[in-house]
Amino acid sequence: MEIAILSFAHLHAWNYAQQVRQVPDTRLAAIWDDNAERGWQAAQASGCLFEPDLDKLLAMDIQAVIVTAENVRHKDLVLKAAAAGKHILCEKPIATTVSDAETMIAACRKAGVQLMTAFPVRYSPPAIRAKQAIEAGRIGEVLAIKGANRGKMPGGWFTDKAMAGGGAVMDHTVHVVDLIRWFLNKEIVSVYAEVGTRFHEIPIDDCGMLTMELEGGVFATLDPSWSRPPVYPTWGDVTLEIVGTEGTISVDAFGQNIDLYNNEAKAPSWENYASVMNGGLVADFVRCCTENRPVSITGEDGLRALEVALLAYESAAKGEVVYRK
Repeated sequence: MEIAILSFAHLHAWNYAQQVRQVPDTRLAAIWDDNAERGWQAAQASGCLFEPDLDKLLAMDIQAVIVTAENVRHKDLVLKAAAAGKHILCEKPIATTVSDAETMIAACRKAGVQLMTAFPVRYSPPAIRAKQAIEAGRIGEVLAIKGANRGKMPGGWFTDKAMAGGGAVMDHTVHVVDLIRWFLNKEIVSVYAEVGTRFHEIPIDDCGMLTMELEGGVFATLDPSWSRPPVYPTWGDVTLEIVGTEGTISVDAFGQNIDLYNNEAKAPSWENYASVMNGGLVADFVRCCTENRPVSITGEDGLRALEVALLAYESAAKGEVVYRK
């Protein structure tokens, strides 16, 4: 299978490129980027072709693309890739508006191509074991979930609402919402949120607090923020406390690390010893495409998570609980 990456605007593109090269019988064939210098440098580092003409790249004999552009540009790139008959792995959030996400899903369905949303935390061993324990009934009936996704402020276009669609709440809500939906097979029906800018001098939100109600009365809270300082050992964390009638589960998706105190770097770091989540995501995407079976994380999954992030902004603006339509 040959894959191309569309844009290196997103930080995750570099790791996706590395992970593609780790999948057997899979090759990173080309990179396109509207920033020619950035795209050329990425192609040189990845040992593949840089093609500055998107139409020419999509006419190549490649089977799939990974879209890692600015959030607002996901729609246009996905529509073009679908029209060219390419399977698509799209970075989260899937889009910046519900209508854009719905258009992307419909276009991929019409073209007969796969559309997978990039939620790599599903491939974290702690998250997988938590889902297995919940489904086995080991903590009884789930009553509540407390979640957090706190990271460093990424800067750049992430702080431009026109390009990103929102700040930390947009960036970090979708990951945990996807996990909650995946764990419980329930939809979120209402959201109350407070959103603000408390950690950085930027023109967009860098923190928030969400309270969500799910079908059946389960409730969940979430801290999605860019609150980690620059010297934090990794980009951030994803943690959950899942409370059931017969027990609790604690999940630390990035907890499989060795603490390394590096005097030369003058900073601590975490050396991961577990499987790479992005590697699991990319390998699963390749398997689904080559075996012609539905992807594990659909465009609809991306849409449902996006809806919750947008409801959070609506709730914060109104100062009241809002309900999913």
